[in-house]
Amino acid sequence: MDTACSGNLWTPYHKLDHSKHNASPARQSASQYGPCRRRMSTKRRDTLDRHIRAYGVTSNGVISSSPAHNGAAAASQSVDPQLVSMLQQVANGTLQAETAARHLREFGAGYQQVKDFAQVDTWRAARTGFPEVIWGPGKSAEQIAEIMSRLAETEAAVVVTRVTPQVYQQVHALLPDVHYSALAKVLSLKTPGKRKQERLPGTVAVLSAGTADESVAEECRVIADYMGCYTFKLPDVSVDGLHRILHNLPAVRAADVIVVVSGTDGALPSVVAGLVDTPVVAVPTSVGYGAALQGITPLLSALVSSSPGVSVVNIDNGFGAAMVAARILRTASKLRRIALEAQR
Repeated sequence: MDTACSGNLWTPYHKLDHSKHNASPARQSASQYGPCRRRMSTKRRDTLDRHIRAYGVTSNGVISSSPAHNGAAAASQSVDPQLVSMLQQVANGTLQAETAARHLREFGAGYQQVKDFAQVDTWRAARTGFPEVIWGPGKSAEQIAEIMSRLAETEAAVVVTRVTPQVYQQVHALLPDVHYSALAKVLSLKTPGKRKQERLPGTVAVLSAGTADESVAEECRVIADYMGCYTFKLPDVSVDGLHRILHNLPAVRAADVIVVVSGTDGALPSVVAGLVDTPVVAVPTSVGYGAALQGITPLLSALVSSSPGVSVVNIDNGFGAAMVAARILRTASKLRRIALEAQR
């Protein structure tokens, strides 16, 4: 893109001619996009004009507040499925009007108060595409049960990380429907009738260096699955037996995102990243003898990886790696929809 095109396309908002705000979409696109638009192919120009008419996108990427420009976007976001479901339950007699009124008040605020110790984020999924996940340590079983129950009112699945078996037993006594993954230390509660998390196209491969890394790897796999990702694991493939990775390389290369869980020297993420063309997320673990420094050594190893493009999360943070992978696949899904729209 040349300088004139770049400068005209990304005109600062305060320099735009706002007198043309009420002009027709076609005139807006021709005047604001100027030379850029004239250099486009007919197909790309038509696609650009269609987005302007549908969403009111101005040349600086700002969504117009004019209903004439973003009517389609407003119509698509004007009705929340959770609100519709709530009103249907009131109409069917399955939800009391007083309870619905409380939900509506909290719905408008974007969060719900849980007694005197928590305020759960009910707009998290609408903002980020993924629901809130509860951090287990530091909370009592009663607090976890209360928070899970409140989130279950709006979410199809509620997930808690880093839950010990003892805490699970206590929560299970309060919520008999909870499910527990002992290896991942993840507690979950599914709510029938709620809209499920969107399944994302693509696959996440979770590789782990050794058996001692499996708890973190399983946390990553379970969380990624709850976030809508198709996943598979390849355990015990450390660099001291490189043939194990090479033997499974076709399956690894077929994945769209690769999470590599490794402690001790932390060399595995660099090796894998040098063999594939997909995003690699490194998860350093606290596994290893003294000089491994409880995960500091593999963390630094991943940060200074000689294989470019390796993303790194915190030590033992399988949850964080799963969320990185889910965000990558979600963004890829959005780009795919845009590309398909452009072909119409």
